[in-house]
Amino acid sequence: MKLFDLSGKTAIVTGAAGLLGRHHCRALAEAGALVVATDSDLAACAAVAEELGKSGLAIAADVTDPQSLAALAEAALARTGRIDVLVNNAAINDMFENPAAALEQSRFENYPLDLWRRSLDVNVTGVFLCSQIIGAEMARAKRGSIVNLGSTYGVAAPDQSLYLDPEGRQRFFKSPVYPATKGAVLSFTRFLAAYWGAVGVRVNALSPGGVENGQDDFFVREYSRRTPLGRMAVATDFMGALVFLASDASVYVTGMNLLVDGGYTIW
Repeated sequence: MKLFDLSGKTAIVTGAAGLLGRHHCRALAEAGALVVATDSDLAACAAVAEELGKSGLAIAADVTDPQSLAALAEAALARTGRIDVLVNNAAINDMFENPAAALEQSRFENYPLDLWRRSLDVNVTGVFLCSQIIGAEMARAKRGSIVNLGSTYGVAAPDQSLYLDPEGRQRFFKSPVYPATKGAVLSFTRFLAAYWGAVGVRVNALSPGGVENGQDDFFVREYSRRTPLGRMAVATDFMGALVFLASDASVYVTGMNLLVDGGYTIW
């Protein structure tokens, strides 16, 4: 089990205050890492770091701002002296503010350009900038693991029938931008794995399946029915996979996409 030990290592997790982010932080801390919890809101970062006790450090940053990320890397190095793991978790998953307008707004034909650009900026450019600025420190040290959060929707198209209610009415459509951005993240993962392989930095993707988080009962039921394990994920289901990719347990793994989806994408 020493292969999974992250003692003495520093990990940065973006989107740390989100549904999965705080569990990513907890998983790495429990494996022994000092975890830098990063989000755009300092108070939210501090709350996550407080949960981790001595293993947590809160540093706010905007993943779309190069200067903010440079300050993050500088502060992390000043406090810990090293960066060993980067988890690119920050992302936008469309939530429509007005449920009454969600159906028409989410149609591909009507999907707003500003929402497309906003998600591209965070989900793709954010991963690029974090890797370029923080990952470069790891490349200079000739060690480290970058884990990019993908999605089942990065490898399989959304089944829009999942969003039909029991009366057969389409509540909304899964928008085009989330699958597009997550597909880009997977391609970028392969690029960076090849680019930095020679200097000892591994780059992999972790792609979660759908996480149960207060969705309508009909959606949970239909999604679960289409999954071999018969349920949606819970937020803790990805902790072991993350520690595997972050640690020396995966020392000969790079450029891969680890799907943790209950088997959803095998059909």
